[in-house]
Amino acid sequence: MTQQVYLPDDIPAVGKKILTDAGFDVIVGSGRDRDVMKKEGSNANAVLIGTQPFDADIMDAMPNLKVIARNGVGYDAVDVEAATERGIYVVNTPKALSDSVAETAVLELLAISKNLYQDSKAIYDDNWKYRKTHPGRDVAGKTVGILGFGRIGQQVAKKLSGFDVNVIAYDPFAKSTDTVEIVDRDTIFKTSDYVMVHLPALPETEHSIGTAEFKMMKNDAYLINLARGIIIVESELVDALKNGDIAGAALDVFEAEPLPVTDELVSLENVLLTPHIASNTIETNARMAVDATQDIVRVLHGDQPNSAVNRLDD
Repeated sequence: MTQQVYLPDDIPAVGKKILTDAGFDVIVGSGRDRDVMKKEGSNANAVLIGTQPFDADIMDAMPNLKVIARNGVGYDAVDVEAATERGIYVVNTPKALSDSVAETAVLELLAISKNLYQDSKAIYDDNWKYRKTHPGRDVAGKTVGILGFGRIGQQVAKKLSGFDVNVIAYDPFAKSTDTVEIVDRDTIFKTSDYVMVHLPALPETEHSIGTAEFKMMKNDAYLINLARGIIIVESELVDALKNGDIAGAALDVFEAEPLPVTDELVSLENVLLTPHIASNTIETNARMAVDATQDIVRVLHGDQPNSAVNRLDD
């Protein structure tokens, strides 16, 4: 019987071609609702997902499942332990999106510095004079602190090298380079003009940035988060932004996605909000589709995947 790959969301054609060329049936679903996924993927041998939760209940509705592929780096939404217990590989695409996320991170740093969104919005609001009372800030000469110096953090530092900034980083597994000094965590918050979050979503990082960290930051410093929303205590960030403990924030990820329009963050003028777009480019989507589907092919053909995040007993 032909093996089946279930895609709750469609992917670029290059990825689907890899699957069909390998002889698999490709089922493009109708969305991320858990009950819909359980029904549409009931015969699947593999599934390729985004950021939606994928737990034991969904896995049990797909008894033939051999591999869960994550279109991205983070896999915190997947119950990896449950997958391992069921003999299911979990794979991700760690090499496909570092450049794109780093580009977006630098973009958001520049945008929040120059007050780009609010100045642009002022034109549509017929308020040309807005700029007079809301000047931007220069980036040159400032200190950028990067929390998490893995693939993405390193690319951010590389892309910032032409902006005449001082880059420091915190990562217990990294060493200083010729251009980036590794410092302790508190130093990042106390000395940085921009704190850029590029940490993985782990139990030890969940809600690890809150009031204590915002109190350490300079009043004119900015927080930029393109990692995972769950790392920040959002209610405490709102308080810090309202109280002037920090100057502003640029956020691409949130604890609840989609972010409700009624959320307090939406009403704040010193915040730049984007809808989880850090890696949402034509080129990166294609690279992720290739990497994810190639690992699906490997697993369904009985081989070891290149980017497994769990280990299965032989």
